[in-house]
Amino acid sequence: MDKSILDTIHETADRLHKAGVMDATTMREFDALCLPPVKKYTAAQIKQIRLYNKASQAVFAVHLNISLSTIQKWERGQKKPNGASLKLLDLVDRKGLEFMA
Repeated sequence: MDKSILDTIHETADRLHKAGVMDATTMREFDALCLPPVKKYTAAQIKQIRLYNKASQAVFAVHLNISLSTIQKWERGQKKPNGASLKLLDLVDRKGLEFMA
């Protein structure tokens, strides 16, 4: 079985919504509950992700649409990514930098 239980339940809820049994507000709340938790990354992990993707700090910054100094601060542990930056790092970590192109 390739699907997780959560995927199966979400698919069922989506079908209930499409059938008119579940309203849009409830479906949005259900979608929010199904989001995976956002992973936190250490300075070393961020550098490892960048190096695994064979990118310089400058190239990595361009792909994430952030400044070079931000990447440098993340990798030195002077600043921590948050919000959308964490989601982008997670995507690059799981799917690679090519996913961002």
